[in-house]
Amino acid sequence: MPRRANAAGLTAIALTDHDTTAGVPEAAREGAALGVRVVCGCEFSTRAPWGELHVLGYFLDPDHAALQAFLTGTREARRRRGEQMVGKLQELGVAIALADVEEQAGGGAVGRPHVARALVERGVSADINEAFERFLGRGRAAFVEKPLPTLAGVTQLVHEVGGVAVAAHLGERGTEGQIRQFAEQGLDGIEVRHPSHSSATEARLTRIAERLGLALSGGSDWHGDTRFGDSHAPLGGLDIPLEWLERLEARRDEAARSATR
Repeated sequence: MPRRANAAGLTAIALTDHDTTAGVPEAAREGAALGVRVVCGCEFSTRAPWGELHVLGYFLDPDHAALQAFLTGTREARRRRGEQMVGKLQELGVAIALADVEEQAGGGAVGRPHVARALVERGVSADINEAFERFLGRGRAAFVEKPLPTLAGVTQLVHEVGGVAVAAHLGERGTEGQIRQFAEQGLDGIEVRHPSHSSATEARLTRIAERLGLALSGGSDWHGDTRFGDSHAPLGGLDIPLEWLERLEARRDEAARSATR
């Protein structure tokens, strides 16, 4: 990843895989050799009024015991959910195994998209959208509810690890009243620049963040070269000011100083 970032002209990247920091040490070593800063991050799923809110934790300590215990528990819960979805599909007569899903996850945390890809690979569904519409969407025969922690619990963990917590790709759900409630639960910033955000949405979220004293963030949400579209961009495909990273870091440092006073 740092090699790709360097080729794209980036000076810093944040690695924020879902529910794991496993790739950070190798990326950091490679980045150091290339002059690309790698920020240790992770993407968490939390409960929200509409169902699920993704939270980006930045500047995490990948060796922190509490963080790794939490992430291990989350991945185990995801695997159990995957087993339940596969079991429901098997009851429907679909020829699929958990190993098919885990292969799609590539060693990462298992989620519905991996089940959907396995269904496409097996020829059961024409594409991922059909897999969700037919089997995996809410209310469909193979849907299983995801167990989600509270936002307050995740922000507390992120702060304990020495990081900052940023709400990811809120889009139109990011009303000022809702974001104010999130800030009261420990949120430090908002991802205002994202491939799924229009310029109007970015401007509106930026104004809200400034009024509430929250930091700004942004990212391509790059998931690999096969995952472009409205919700993802190529690595380096969005112009993210380095100043935003510096302000996030300053917020982290100020919190650390306050904790020692």
